[in-house]
Amino acid sequence: MALRDQEDVIREGSFVLLYLDGRRKYLTRAEKGRALHTHKGFLSLDSMIGLKYGSKVKSNIGAEFVALQPTPWDFVLKIARKTQVIYPKDMALMIFKLGLRPGMRVVEAGTGSGALTCALAFFVRPGVVYSYDVNPSFQEVARKNLERAGLLDYVVLKVKDVTQGIDEEDVDAVVLDMATPWLVVPHAWRALKGGGHFASFSPTINQVEKTAVELRKQGFVDIKVYELFLREIKVEEGAVRPETLMIGHTGYMTFARKAL
Repeated sequence: MALRDQEDVIREGSFVLLYLDGRRKYLTRAEKGRALHTHKGFLSLDSMIGLKYGSKVKSNIGAEFVALQPTPWDFVLKIARKTQVIYPKDMALMIFKLGLRPGMRVVEAGTGSGALTCALAFFVRPGVVYSYDVNPSFQEVARKNLERAGLLDYVVLKVKDVTQGIDEEDVDAVVLDMATPWLVVPHAWRALKGGGHFASFSPTINQVEKTAVELRKQGFVDIKVYELFLREIKVEEGAVRPETLMIGHTGYMTFARKAL
């Protein structure tokens, strides 16, 4: 059982998010003969098999955890990484703006650690994500993360410089997380079907400017740029206020659509 399965009962091999409190959560699997060691004692992972998600489980010293079913958000935050990953708040906007749905074909570059790849694959399965990166070591990390999430069957990993061209044709979307997205815009236009979606994530505004200029030159329409902020609220009786720390700037997202 993996990320793609939606069942109420924890089975052997099921992924489980063990929730202790707002700061301490552990992504693991229910496996016989294994234990999870924490500062609150250890939990026998096979003791969760057969329980319903949402059940409470105790460590050997009586600390109480809640066994939750992981979401794509949980996998992204716990993913093994060699590169900085896009935050779930930004992924969510991308997914809705791109109109992702089952069966779509999406081109992504670069793969990095595979966090965005996992999110794209989760929403287009049984479609496919063609993910480009020039660094084979990054793709090996991404492969392991995709396999761990049960999504590798829906991704084709390609070691290739996407600025030299996109192999696929008539795809639904092209999504870029790379330093020079404007160099890929002409290739994206050729690869996309009519009305297909383009998205790029850039940390600096001058990258956005160059990309938008190239999008207009190629004849893309509905060009929009967004920046999102996510602020958590601390909720305690008599003391409700924003958290002292927050994730500020993460990047700019540029969207466009192909006009024939």
